Amino acid sequence: MIHLVQIGNGRERRVAMVEEPQLRCLEGVASVYELAIRYAQWGSKMSEQASALASGELLDYDAIYAGTSEWRLLAPIDVPEQPSRVLVSGTGLTHVGSARERQAMHLGGPKVDAAVTDSMRMFQWGVEGGRPAEGAIGVAPEWFYKGDGSVLRGPGEALEIPGHAEDGGEEAEIAGVYVIDGEGEPCRIGMTQGNEFSDHKFEKRNYLNLAGSKLRACSVGPELVIGPEFANVRGEVRIERAGETVWHRKIASGEENMCHSLANMEHHHFKFAGHRQAGSVHVHFYGADALSCGDGVVLRDGDVAEVRFDGFGRALRNPIREETKMSAPVRVRSFA
Repeated sequence: MIHLVQIGNGRERRVAMVEEPQLRCLEGVASVYELAIRYAQWGSKMSEQASALASGELLDYDAIYAGTSEWRLLAPIDVPEQPSRVLVSGTGLTHVGSARERQAMHLGGPKVDAAVTDSMRMFQWGVEGGRPAEGAIGVAPEWFYKGDGSVLRGPGEALEIPGHAEDGGEEAEIAGVYVIDGEGEPCRIGMTQGNEFSDHKFEKRNYLNLAGSKLRACSVGPELVIGPEFANVRGEVRIERAGETVWHRKIASGEENMCHSLANMEHHHFKFAGHRQAGSVHVHFYGADALSCGDGVVLRDGDVAEVRFDGFGRALRNPIREETKMSAPVRVRSFA
């Protein structure tokens, strides 16, 4: 498997291949997007072409990861100068753990299990029809929109709890990264670790608030893995406060731990013609297995969320930043 990162120093940016404990810079490309568009057009394998270009300077990954180098890690996918060409979205209720957490959230606690919410109904539909036979179309999963490329944060960047939000909560997931080629065909570049981040208190008020609760910053990286194993992926998520771990959970993703197949999720995302615009990029979160909010944890300013999945490289770490509470409405100026 090939692991790629994007780095920048304020003057220039590069793509590099991970050769632990170093990074080998690729020659002739300044972004993963450029690399993907070029080879999607040629119809060649991106992993082979990335390896062929990996003949540049060697850099110290430890220093870059620690933040002591002039280079810093960027999100492993973007469209430089054109964030509107990136669509960030996700599929929920794909893991048994996510359904359990959602059920408890909407019913007011983990001990309440008499009623069946709409979320649990949708999860059960996935269990029954989310893994269709080859060539068949399965039941549609839950789908949500997070924003364009402006919501993506790289490793080490803060995940903001907006001034209008009721809270912010980590969601440790794996995300698929896709580019649409010149013929409108979706091409999966690879997968990356992600923190999908949502406003769970707002959602808890009413499940119809889900759409608004997802319109938040999120993070991916640091590494984009080309051709990862996605059958049974184990990992862990932790919340640190003042240098101490205040919450930790082992997590599992991959198709063996999900009620929807990858092919079914991809079909139901790319069946929309608007999601097959040539040259666009999609970052799609595949769902979470565990949430700290389900155990009563409330994230605070300065906390650090860490996500790590086996086989996906170094951990994704992001500090939490609470913005000042909004005290006045956003005013709209009329041109009438």
